[in-house]
Amino acid sequence: MILGLKTRSRRVVQDSSFAGIEKSKSDIIKNHAGENEKENCCFWSDLPPELLREVLMRIEESESKWPRRKHVVACAGVCRSWREVMKELVKVPEISGRITFPISVKQPGPRESIFQCFIKRNRDTQTYNLFASLSQALADDGKFLLAARKCRRATFTDYIISLHVNDMQKRWSAYVGKLRSNFLGTKFIVYDALSHHSEPKMSKSQPTLSKQTYSRVTTGNYPVAHISYELNVLGARGPRRMHCIMDAIPASAIRLGGVAPTQMYFPSTSLGSHPSFPFFRSKSNYMNKTSSGSSSSKGDGSLILRNKAPRWHEQLQCWCLNFHGRVTVASVKNFQLVASPENGQVGPEHGKVILQFGKVGKDVFTMDYRFPISAFQAFAICLSNFDTKIACE
Repeated sequence: MILGLKTRSRRVVQDSSFAGIEKSKSDIIKNHAGENEKENCCFWSDLPPELLREVLMRIEESESKWPRRKHVVACAGVCRSWREVMKELVKVPEISGRITFPISVKQPGPRESIFQCFIKRNRDTQTYNLFASLSQALADDGKFLLAARKCRRATFTDYIISLHVNDMQKRWSAYVGKLRSNFLGTKFIVYDALSHHSEPKMSKSQPTLSKQTYSRVTTGNYPVAHISYELNVLGARGPRRMHCIMDAIPASAIRLGGVAPTQMYFPSTSLGSHPSFPFFRSKSNYMNKTSSGSSSSKGDGSLILRNKAPRWHEQLQCWCLNFHGRVTVASVKNFQLVASPENGQVGPEHGKVILQFGKVGKDVFTMDYRFPISAFQAFAICLSNFDTKIACE
């Protein structure tokens, strides 16, 4: 009996010693893995700046469109030093004609070309998704950029614009702006979540995403554009007539060497947490000012866009615009926006199409825009065109 107890106690001691050995082995493996991770992080972040810049520059030059463009974003997420270098190398869409980071949808489009996108509408969920075209084909998968959801209220309608498809109701971490209409759906206001007055001015010598000085940024609902559709009380033939007052863009932006406000980053309160501003308001003071006729004074010095007048085609018996193959279905929603002449003086810059929108399928529409408006502003203007406007047609 005594021997049996001793043997059993020895087994217990041996088992406990083995457990201690196994535990020490796992700790050693974990510590070794942690040391390897630290060494890898130190290796990537301690690369010579000249070599790092050369590597990232070649990656930036080799990537032109999504989904290959994701490699540039992946490099920016390696470590802080990589991210800072990438911010210096990646040019804004105004110069590069590319959309790389989420903030690119808030920056003016390219100057020398037109950025091609398309919108897909879901009638059941009242949602609209904006995609960047990856090819010249009118029906491709595209790269997702923005999403909007229609919310009807008693006296107005809101289109909530977000960076994510499923982040537009309860959580506002991806909220970038909204579009609000009046009761008749003839006047709209585009609200931005970030004030343009707190943004740095981009100089010609430094058109990159870094080396800028920032002032205090506050989040809220800031009106950046007013959209109006003219009433057609007499029922005259023709498409809708609309004009947009871009409050945040000066009229001089369309001239040679003109500058438009460029947002360089999202505020932390807009993407990282719940914003502290009221989203829905019981009454819009800006809407009242617009409806009372003060929109003309509000547009002093601001860029004004109007729809390009179409021509009547006798053989087809319809109004026609040249969309250069980007629109295939006749619709009252099709339009092209050009800059309105200043003081009656018409220049070559007033003939350039800044935004065009047209139907290519039952619920598919093309949206092409260029400098000085951004993808967000262009998307909001196109959303205003989806409402039924009996009094304007």
